[in-house]
Amino acid sequence: MQFTSEQRVDDGVLEREFTLGEIPGALWTPESPTPAPLILMAHNNGLPKGASRLVARARHTAAYGYAVASIDAPGCGDRPRSAADEQARADIRRAMQAGEPVDEIFESFIGPLVEKAVPEWQTTLDALLTLPEIGGPVGYSGWTAVGIRLAVVEPRIAAAGFFAGGYVPHAQREEARQVGIPLLFLLQWDDEGNPRQRALDLFDAFGTKEKTLHANLGGHTGTPWFEVEDGGRFFGRHLK
Repeated sequence: MQFTSEQRVDDGVLEREFTLGEIPGALWTPESPTPAPLILMAHNNGLPKGASRLVARARHTAAYGYAVASIDAPGCGDRPRSAADEQARADIRRAMQAGEPVDEIFESFIGPLVEKAVPEWQTTLDALLTLPEIGGPVGYSGWTAVGIRLAVVEPRIAAAGFFAGGYVPHAQREEARQVGIPLLFLLQWDDEGNPRQRALDLFDAFGTKEKTLHANLGGHTGTPWFEVEDGGRFFGRHLK
């Protein structure tokens, strides 16, 4: 892991960008005399690590005493896109503008992205846990499809907060039954791109005995800011 930049931001949080092989990432760490618990933070459907909403959540979460890390998924953010990626994104835009069904396109696009992204998150986790300023346990926050797979295959993940707004492929909907860690699931009740019943069915499918659903009125990007603070309390119960 090679750090390429650093700056101090609000509340003394240290914000650093890094590269790990081909993986670009960002790390936020609090001022702390002891190693901080770690939260892996992924934006829905692979939006970049530099997205303003993710950066704001990461800085706020780090100020509460957590190390927070995010990476760009393959074909997202600073990483080059293949011709197939570009075609899939163009097909999604065209179908949405025309009011046509998009699930089949999302399935063919998001499924392979999950398969590529999860091993990279595990590689990143390996490297992060060697840093002296980071300790366990580890939480996950954000992109549901990747989070489900990580919760199933990665025993170091102790708790997770998922956002219901991203498309979840059929494979991960089935894997949800194997998720056994404490879970907080955020749903925007009027999300124009995510059928409410499908999100509720997914919540019902999670196998964990400790799961909480927070539903708020509003569209896809309207998640209230207080959910960040509620998420902090959730992770505080399980990571501190």
